[in-house]
Amino acid sequence: MHRAGTPRRRSSLPWILTVTFVGAIAAFCALPADPAIATNAAPAAVRPADPPQGPGDPVASATGAATRATEPTAAPATAAVPLVVVADFRSTVAAVDRDDLRAALAGSGRYGALELVEADADAVLLALGLTVTDGRHLVLAASPDALSRDLAAHRDRLGILRASQVGPGVRALAWGKRTLFGVGRVRDLDAWPLMAELPADGGAAAFDPADLWTFVAAGDVMLDRGVRRAIVQPGHGVDFPFDGGTARIVGRRCCSPLGWVLPVAVRTAARGSVRALLAGADRSIVNLEGPAPVHATYHADGLTFNFSQASLGGLANAGVDIVSLANNHIGNAARRGIVETVAALDRLEIDHAGAGATARAARAPATFTVRGVRVAVLAYDAIAPRYAAGATTPGSAGLSGAGPAADIRAARRAGADVVIVYPHWGLEYRATPTSGQRSWAHRIIDAGADLVIGNHAHWAAAMEVYKGRPIWYALGDFVFDIVRSEETEEGLILELTFRGPTLVQARMRPTVILDASQPNLLDAASGRVVLDRVYKGSGHLLPW
Repeated sequence: MHRAGTPRRRSSLPWILTVTFVGAIAAFCALPADPAIATNAAPAAVRPADPPQGPGDPVASATGAATRATEPTAAPATAAVPLVVVADFRSTVAAVDRDDLRAALAGSGRYGALELVEADADAVLLALGLTVTDGRHLVLAASPDALSRDLAAHRDRLGILRASQVGPGVRALAWGKRTLFGVGRVRDLDAWPLMAELPADGGAAAFDPADLWTFVAAGDVMLDRGVRRAIVQPGHGVDFPFDGGTARIVGRRCCSPLGWVLPVAVRTAARGSVRALLAGADRSIVNLEGPAPVHATYHADGLTFNFSQASLGGLANAGVDIVSLANNHIGNAARRGIVETVAALDRLEIDHAGAGATARAARAPATFTVRGVRVAVLAYDAIAPRYAAGATTPGSAGLSGAGPAADIRAARRAGADVVIVYPHWGLEYRATPTSGQRSWAHRIIDAGADLVIGNHAHWAAAMEVYKGRPIWYALGDFVFDIVRSEETEEGLILELTFRGPTLVQARMRPTVILDASQPNLLDAASGRVVLDRVYKGSGHLLPW
């Protein structure tokens, strides 16, 4: 059995992948079978073709591998299949083109090799017009799963998969300006240029981008203090915090009131990129870090928050569909404020989870159906148990006892195909999870949840994959005014793509807050600092 990720060495003699070439040599010459392909043994070099030996001789395949001629059989049914170029999950590269693939095959660009699934390799190379002249930079994987694992171990490689084989452990790259995944994906395969004639994939349903759906999640939203000041400034208004475009970090400055270095960022594109991401998703969610009572009190500073109900219109206008109310500030306008906040959200048709007029209401999920998939979102707070709801008392849903597991099972019994849990937990201003957070995350998934998206740290924090299910311990601040350190000014937006009930892509979009109120999407180079913080905090918890 050959080790996953080991390059198969090919002849150093130039050869060209064309159907004419293959057909011409089939009758006149043969190659000895490559034992690394025929038996999954250790890689072996392919020798130049020997003189023809007669009937039954092996015939050269498009990649130089040898196959054995047998009695004529019916060709397997094929179909036009969309292909996707993939990289390791941690890649910050957004798009590639044919020159990148050629360079990977030559080992001359940013990527040192191109990896393909062995069964599809010939057809893929032929369909993309790629010629292998040096087999040292072509790697063949036994399966799509093996290829995905290899990319995590060899981050200098590109891979190519069928679109139906793409999973969350790899990064699906755009081809030029077109992508098959995410909010901005093409919706019709007629618009997708990477196609190959391949055998049917074991009866699996054909890939159709119209069947995909997206869920975008962001972190903490606080609409009092400095954010309120930004809203009421002349010409700004309630939409300003959600009008962010793109930005890049151009330097660092000293210092915050606590003596910490802060980033210096500049806008690089017109406003609206953040709004487009939220509104373009099939559903989007944030954590609403406080109440919006009928009679809100403005706080210039301090740790008590009230939001004007008018400011909630900014959430609705930005396309936010769901808010979590389970957090340690939801009771800042007393229990009456919780009921009034829920009523205001209902008027705006923004769904909510995690707090309500009773414990039953607080523990009820926000539910929706998209592309025939039923989804339940549950939210819990572990920080302020004093705000917990009672049988007849308004409050929040606590992350305690057997309640969360029971709620997850109840959501499944009610028909949920996907269960997402949104906890408020852990310690502020750190990227690594506590043992208590990890224990709760595992219990949540063991109870049947599909993914966990946490908050409260005010930093973009660690990721973990447990039993194949992803956990984000904190996304950091989204709309907030904490000018405390670089970490508090940077956060993450998750752009998740599902195929039916299955998560197939998870893209983390780094942000930076400008004007102490407005998140903007960071470019790849600047966003690396945020992602590195996540990966450093994750340690061995993230196998991707």
